[in-house]
Amino acid sequence: MLSAPDVRNRVQDIVEGLFRNIPSGLGSRRKDVRLTYSELKAVLKKGAHWAASNGFGNAADIEHIEDRGCLDDADPEAVSDKAYERGKDQLGTVGSGNHFVEVGYIAKIFDEDAARTFGLFPDQVTVMIHTGSRGLGYQVCDESIRHMLSAAAKYNIDLVDRQLCCAPLSSPEGSRYFSAMAAAANYAFANRQMITHWVRETFENVFQASEASLGLSLVYDVCHNIAKKEKHLVEGKEMVVCVHRKGATRAFSPGHRLVPERYRNAGQPVFVPGDMGRASYVLAGTHRAMEETFGSTCHGAGRVMSRNQALRTARGRSIPQEMEARGVYVRAASKATLAEEMPEAYKDVSKVVEVVHRAGISKLVAKIVPLGSIKG
Repeated sequence: MLSAPDVRNRVQDIVEGLFRNIPSGLGSRRKDVRLTYSELKAVLKKGAHWAASNGFGNAADIEHIEDRGCLDDADPEAVSDKAYERGKDQLGTVGSGNHFVEVGYIAKIFDEDAARTFGLFPDQVTVMIHTGSRGLGYQVCDESIRHMLSAAAKYNIDLVDRQLCCAPLSSPEGSRYFSAMAAAANYAFANRQMITHWVRETFENVFQASEASLGLSLVYDVCHNIAKKEKHLVEGKEMVVCVHRKGATRAFSPGHRLVPERYRNAGQPVFVPGDMGRASYVLAGTHRAMEETFGSTCHGAGRVMSRNQALRTARGRSIPQEMEARGVYVRAASKATLAEEMPEAYKDVSKVVEVVHRAGISKLVAKIVPLGSIKG
């Protein structure tokens, strides 16, 4: 098991290794993974199971992924040829924007029982992966917005904002989108599973030790942009509802059947990433979340600066040097990315998680402080 003292003098080696092994940045692609149409179709149908069966991870990982890494509602036929083209060689890449792979350590434990259940301990080294369905998912969304705008007019839905375009789930337009979205989610599950594999490979190369001896086990993989059919109590009656979590993450309670058995006494693990210079947090789902928010909580800190504003603010500064002064080694596909993602561009995530903790919709378990990061 790696602890912070084990990696402090090796952080640069680890981050450089991650940067070599995991392509990042706008339009990033893998030269060693180019899928045929039939292979990509299998990814869209099987999700993380496809990755694990092709040597990227193992069965133990599958047990610790939301919905075991596969949405059954996925229909690869609902995904356009253009989306297929964009996704065929982006599997196993981080992408751009606020996506990242971050090395950190457990700086504080708030709930010892939950932390022990999740396998977390003080000073433990962690790796957090934040990425999704890449260009394929973007294409599904882009095309669906146009279809939904037409559908809203067709079904006499008055939109207060074009970004809220929608269609009845039972309609052909709504059903097709739901199936395509689920396929994109499966792509994201496979993408993160493959990146997890290369993270492990990087650590094994740096430390010349096995995955098992380094303690590189998956705690949990949870989504934050997804719609799913779930059972919830509505006005005292159990109903199947479509829960759309946009910039939100699932936070199911202790005892819930969809929480992995290992974690069921504590509740579902929740991850709330912050900026690359301050902290991220591990929380656990609660019964109150099931009662008040359809088992949901916040996903991240949220921006306080637009990307353009951050670029202007960073002009004349060296963000990598500023980060190194904080004890964080960073690499990115471009200087602009680091400027857009500088810590002051985001809210202080510590204040955000304090709010959801006090509200009771998720409870604090552990604080993670960054040591190094690769950014998109």
